[in-house]
Amino acid sequence: MAGIELKSSAFSDQAIIPRRYTKDGDNVSPPLTWSGVPDDAAELVLLCEDPDAPGGPFLHWLVTGIDPHSNGVGTGHTPEHGTPHRNGYGEPGWGGPQPPKGDDAHRYFFRLYALPGHPSLPAGASARQVHQAVDKAQLASGNLMGVYQR
Repeated sequence: MAGIELKSSAFSDQAIIPRRYTKDGDNVSPPLTWSGVPDDAAELVLLCEDPDAPGGPFLHWLVTGIDPHSNGVGTGHTPEHGTPHRNGYGEPGWGGPQPPKGDDAHRYFFRLYALPGHPSLPAGASARQVHQAVDKAQLASGNLMGVYQR
């Protein structure tokens, strides 16, 4: 399976996510760029999740319908033609990291999926439901992981 290169100018892979992008800061989504999307992709899906959250993976950002010809998104924006969904806080769009105080650093996985069509997702989809819908259908994917601790 082909790989998509997913990067951020705000932090490197496996590095600390700056406070600005968290609930403790400005709570704006970080800038992202990507390349290597397969030509036959019909849409992109962007997911950010915290697998270290109490109770299992916590959904911080889910955007579907992203233009497969796009190559990124700026700080605090929704990707081109994307539809933001409710995050684990019950809010539409980005909901920044806010791990429990005193926890070890949590990992935040940004995942970009190239899909052959629109995924079937229930309203208020959880991170697990997104994986069930896209993991097998994907043409390619890319990952970027940041960490944050309070």
